[in-house]
Amino acid sequence: MISLIATETVNSTSHLWEQFIKQIGDMLQDTKMWTSVAVVIGRIILILLASRIALRVINRIIDHTTNAKGNRRGKKLRTRRVQTVGRLLKNTAIYTINFIVILLILGEFHIQLAPLLAGAGIFGLAIGFGAQSLVKDIITGFFIILEDQFAVGDVIQTGNFKGTVEMIGLRATRIKSWTGEVHIIPNGLINEVSNFSVNNSLAVVDIFVAYEDQVEGAMSAIRAMLPKIEDPNLVSSPELLGIQAMASNEITLRIIAECKPNTHAIVSRRINAEVKRVFESEGMSVPYQRMLTVHKEDLIDRGGA
Repeated sequence: MISLIATETVNSTSHLWEQFIKQIGDMLQDTKMWTSVAVVIGRIILILLASRIALRVINRIIDHTTNAKGNRRGKKLRTRRVQTVGRLLKNTAIYTINFIVILLILGEFHIQLAPLLAGAGIFGLAIGFGAQSLVKDIITGFFIILEDQFAVGDVIQTGNFKGTVEMIGLRATRIKSWTGEVHIIPNGLINEVSNFSVNNSLAVVDIFVAYEDQVEGAMSAIRAMLPKIEDPNLVSSPELLGIQAMASNEITLRIIAECKPNTHAIVSRRINAEVKRVFESEGMSVPYQRMLTVHKEDLIDRGGA
C-alpha cells in the first residue's frame, strides 16, 4: 500500500514538472508575448530618456532666465537671490518629473492609477496630521525666498548658529560656520534671522594711548596714516572720531571704517597693524598695567639706615 502511494506521488510530481517545462517552452516560443515585452521595455526607455531631456531643457531655461535677471539687476545681492530661486525651481522640477515618470511606468504595466491615487490621497491625509512640521518647513522655506530674507552666500545668524548659507532647500537650510562645521536647520525652526550680508559693515577699532604720550601728536599721526590704507574691502577711508573714553591709565581713541558686508573683522585687523607701525615709528607705547613689587626686608633695611 505504501509503495503504491509513493509511486503515485512520483508520477504526479513528474507530471507537474513536465507541465511546467511545457509552459516555459510555450512562453519562450510565444512571439506575441515577447513583442509586447519589447514594446513595454522600449516605452519605458523612451519615458526615461524623455524625462532626462525634459530636465535638461528645464534646467537650461532656468539658468538662462536667472542669468538674464541677475545681469539686468546688476547687484550682487539680487544675483544671489536669483541663483537661490533657480536652485529651488530645479529641485521642484526634479521632484515633479520623477513623480510623473513613476506614474507613466506604472501605466505601462496596466496598473490602475485612479485607485492608487485615491489610496495615496487617503494615506496622505492620514499621515498629514503627523507631518505638520514637514509642511511648516516647506512653507517657511518658500517665504524665506519670496521675502528675500537671505540667499545662498549670505552670512546669517539664527539662534546659536552663525555662518555662510550653502543651500536653501524645500525642507531645510544648510549653514557652514567659519570653523568648518555644517549645520542643517529645518526651515520651520528659523524664526529670527540676522543677515550680515545685506548692508555694508562698520569696523570699529579702539586704540589705547598712554597719558605719558602726546595725545594730540598720536591723533595727528593716525589721521595722516588712515587715508594711506589700501584694502579691497574698504568702502571709504577710515576715520578717527577722537577721544572715546579716559581711564585711570589710558586714553581711548576710536576709529571707524565702512567696509564691504561681513569684512569688518578683516579691516579691523588691518587698521590695528597700521596703527602699531605708526606707534613704533613715533616712539609711542601701548599702555599697560605696571606692577611694583616691594620686599619687606628692603623696607626694614631702609628704615634702619
